[in-house]
Amino acid sequence: MSRVLIIGAGGVSQVVVHKCAQLPEVFTDIILASRTEAKCKAIAEQVKKNYDRTIATAEIDADSVPELVQLINKVKPFLVINVALPYQDLTIMDACLECGVHYLDTANYEPIDTAKFEYKWQWEYQDKFKAAGLMALLGSGFDPGATNVFTAYLAKHFFDEIQTLDIIDVNGGDHGYPFATNFNPEINIREVSAECRHWENNEFVTTPPMSLKQSFSCPEDVGTYNIYRMYHEELESLTKHYPTLQRAQFWMSFGESYLKHLEVLNNVGMTGIEAIEFEGHKIVPIQFLKALLPEPSLLGPRTHGKTCIGCVVTGLKDGKQRTVYIYNVKDHQDCYKEVGSQAISYTTGVPAMIGAKMMLEGKWMQAGVWNMEQMDPDPFMEDLNLYGLPWHVIDEPNFDLL
Repeated sequence: MSRVLIIGAGGVSQVVVHKCAQLPEVFTDIILASRTEAKCKAIAEQVKKNYDRTIATAEIDADSVPELVQLINKVKPFLVINVALPYQDLTIMDACLECGVHYLDTANYEPIDTAKFEYKWQWEYQDKFKAAGLMALLGSGFDPGATNVFTAYLAKHFFDEIQTLDIIDVNGGDHGYPFATNFNPEINIREVSAECRHWENNEFVTTPPMSLKQSFSCPEDVGTYNIYRMYHEELESLTKHYPTLQRAQFWMSFGESYLKHLEVLNNVGMTGIEAIEFEGHKIVPIQFLKALLPEPSLLGPRTHGKTCIGCVVTGLKDGKQRTVYIYNVKDHQDCYKEVGSQAISYTTGVPAMIGAKMMLEGKWMQAGVWNMEQMDPDPFMEDLNLYGLPWHVIDEPNFDLL
């Protein structure tokens, strides 16, 4: 029996549950839990209507290891799929260890009181998971996630040595709001406001956030957008596991309206993560801002356009220089018609399902804590084509990157 416990009930979770429900031969039983069980029940109702599958639900405080242990022991899953907040990665990993259950997430751990995300905390669990005979798969979303596997696939099939990596994430979608985020506002704003780090000459170089931009023309008529260099967590693991990389950068597109709103919010302190006193109450500005912004999981019906996410890799093949671009394009409205979500949630949720499927089928099953690029990329890449995220390769693309 391939029973999974999915923790979290936001936009990504909705996609994960739908995609798992579409494969009853792999995911025989699905339990969905979050702090707000009503959100779980709403997703379960969608799944019942669409696929005539019954999803069990539960209420859980993912900050509490004892509560998590109690729930895991009750439902006895093979695997916990963590699509809750990054702040809760370690408590869920602790609970999985205590209960003897495998683990998967889509984003690395981030302390709630420090705007700093890195893998060191989770990598420190390597020996614990290995000794327990359990697997923890980290970052099984799109970026991180599919972009890691893209890199591994190119390194395996197109290069003898990879030397530069540029991960480019373009969201050409329009939701019609003056300002909104496509995933959890608190996590999104902390991420884009952080100092930029890119890899060059065997070290990370720090620069101001989004201080370098360039124009990028996407394939398949997605459009031309300004992309900005910023730090993203997969750079940490990819530069570790591919030591031949001489430079590695992450780029993301932003519209002028988004950047102007973010600048004003930063200037007035609304993106702060430290609690302040207000009329006798402690509030965290960014959490208050989150409450005011549109709910990302509800953006699906009004978001139009496409995403284009991929990797540009240069390196050597048979002693000659080579450049290859691998990417996926996804239409927001196609995602909404299938699972009721916009493409940002979809492109994260589908790889989470596929990563779980790899583990359940034994194609990726090895005791310890692992990043995506450490696994064989081929079966994952096959499933991307089968389950909604087809990818394409352009050999020697005709563009230059900074």
